[in-house]
Amino acid sequence: MSAMTNYLEKKLLDHTLGKAAYTMPTNVYLALFTADPGETGSLSAEVSAGGYARYGITPGMAAADASAGTSSNTAAVTFGPASADWGTITHIAVMDAASGGNMLLYGALAVSKVINSGDSLQFAVGQLTITFA
Repeated sequence: MSAMTNYLEKKLLDHTLGKAAYTMPTNVYLALFTADPGETGSLSAEVSAGGYARYGITPGMAAADASAGTSSNTAAVTFGPASADWGTITHIAVMDAASGGNMLLYGALAVSKVINSGDSLQFAVGQLTITFA
């Protein structure tokens, strides 16, 4: 995942140019989507069916590797089990709140995953990689 939303681009550019400070979020959360949220960070395709909640990833992400511009998960990230069909998960996003809030980063899954009632979605250690390049 490496695409920044317009929201984050503005915050980081203003911060870098000394126009306005950007205070980092206390925690960030991974969210699941059934369609591309795009640069605007649309939440319209975020999963909302039974058993779904954003997953707090702050403690489970490694510090960034400056030479590669990446950070990967050091702990498994597991969503579910679903108590209703979630549909086909095609995209993920990093959010600055457990609900609502602002989308920071987003990207497509390498392989879409259909989540039906009783299913879970897991990113094993090292499988979730966030890149600034």
